[in-house]
Amino acid sequence: MASKKLVVCGGNGFLGSRICKAAVSRGWNVTSISRSGEPKWQSVTSSPTPPEWSHKVSWERADIFKPSQYAALLKGSDYVVHSMGILLEADYKGVISGRESPISGLQKAFSSRSTPNPLDRKPGDDMKAPESAAQLTYEMMNRDSAILVAREAAKEDVKAFGYVSAAAGAPVLPSRYITTKREAEDIIAREFPKMRGVFFRPPFLYDSSRPFTMPLAALTAAGALFNTVTGGVMSGLLGAGGVKPLKADLVAEAIVEGLDDETVKGPVEVPQMEELASRAWRKTML
Repeated sequence: MASKKLVVCGGNGFLGSRICKAAVSRGWNVTSISRSGEPKWQSVTSSPTPPEWSHKVSWERADIFKPSQYAALLKGSDYVVHSMGILLEADYKGVISGRESPISGLQKAFSSRSTPNPLDRKPGDDMKAPESAAQLTYEMMNRDSAILVAREAAKEDVKAFGYVSAAAGAPVLPSRYITTKREAEDIIAREFPKMRGVFFRPPFLYDSSRPFTMPLAALTAAGALFNTVTGGVMSGLLGAGGVKPLKADLVAEAIVEGLDDETVKGPVEVPQMEELASRAWRKTML
């Protein structure tokens, strides 16, 4: 029986690399697509040395806004995952270095923007990719890049398309962070009905390899507990801060399990991700 093929757009990131690992452990053929290729391992794991499983992944370089660079990599794929996005779009490095004032940075992040649906472009018409991180916007990274990849996946008759969305926004983030993710979900589901769209909505992710995530996870867990005992009355205010945090590896396992289960479709919330990860773990015990 031929192994299944998975393509992960953003496979060199914190969650994306773990999705690759989970798929490799199942014997799948895995390809990662990103602008920089193989991860800088010290930024996604606790060691700068590539882990053993990473040698089984094809680390490809391509600009996600230029489908012509990666369309061929999607051929024959069973599943495609979009694991890319940004939490902040203001040029925080520019603010720190003095190139951009804090006020203009905040104005950029919280300003209202409207950009056209990338599907309105002519076939083969690549989007203009951002020249620097300062030019990245929620619309481009959280929405448009996912729609472009989904369009190419649909052309190749990919069985399922996984989109890493989010459980909710947060008081410290512009509302466009979560609205652009929900727009991506809606457009992908509507425009590509023949392809099973699975929209994973993870909460705050943590891992010991990123020490700063541990205390943040503890705070988020406390907020989630408070939200639970108060009947969810603070959900709107707390946003993702009121949702139970999950370990990144658990979410990765849930994503791979969800893609492999033909009954999983549409939004996948935290409780279902926990159930999927538990099911995946039980399979390893058989």
